[in-house]
Amino acid sequence: MAKPLIDLNGPLKGKRALVTGASRGIGEAICARLAMAGASVVATARTTDEGESKLPGSLQMTVERLRSAGADAHFVKADLAKGFDRERLIAEAGPVDVLINNAAITYFIPVEEFPEKRFKLMMEVQVYAPFHLAQLVISGMRKRGGGAIVNISSPAGLHPKPPYGGSRGGTVYGMCKVALERFTTGLAAEVQTDGIAVNVVSPGLVDTPGVAVHGLINDRTRDRVQPVEFIAEAVYRLAIADANQTTGRILYAAPFLEELGVAPASLI
Repeated sequence: MAKPLIDLNGPLKGKRALVTGASRGIGEAICARLAMAGASVVATARTTDEGESKLPGSLQMTVERLRSAGADAHFVKADLAKGFDRERLIAEAGPVDVLINNAAITYFIPVEEFPEKRFKLMMEVQVYAPFHLAQLVISGMRKRGGGAIVNISSPAGLHPKPPYGGSRGGTVYGMCKVALERFTTGLAAEVQTDGIAVNVVSPGLVDTPGVAVHGLINDRTRDRVQPVEFIAEAVYRLAIADANQTTGRILYAAPFLEELGVAPASLI
């Protein structure tokens, strides 16, 4: 198999892509795939250096991975729970043509015990931050003739079905994802005529540091784990989508790639 390379003349040549939650896992993989298509990548998260978080990975490591392969990449450290940080992020990132809202903070706690502070934090990062960042970039996208916004959701947004029992703690996470998906379809309807495609990729279960810390991969779920390359490829395909043909869609990575007849690319 050929070694994956950066194509500086790829479909995203001359485009700047901002990826949130990019210090590890899905966000890091998305950065790599967009860079392979020629995008100038801006990675953002709270973790600049290895050791700042209990989880492995950092913005420095993500950007070094991209630059070592020949990509144009830099990072902006930001806490998406803070409005002024979101505004500073967009100001420092420069004109954004592709916005990937991947960042999340998640607590799995039953409703009866869920603290208000953590509820508000999850809503701020997973719902309002994507909304606010979109507000901040839409005008520029419109002036440049279009763009793409891809929001990362989860099957947790699907309604539970009977028989009930044995599932406790994921209600707020599901609420966040439902809100994000409804925001996606609503915004898609508002900006399609501006050439801006707005879509969702729902990853399913991916073996990332964040998933590991919650213990979501076990003997019962292991056969459902999906390689991160599937999500990165699906996001890339939506980053280059024509808003007149593909917008307002809630997509699961593997079926979407099957629909397109493409396989996920190996990542740099």
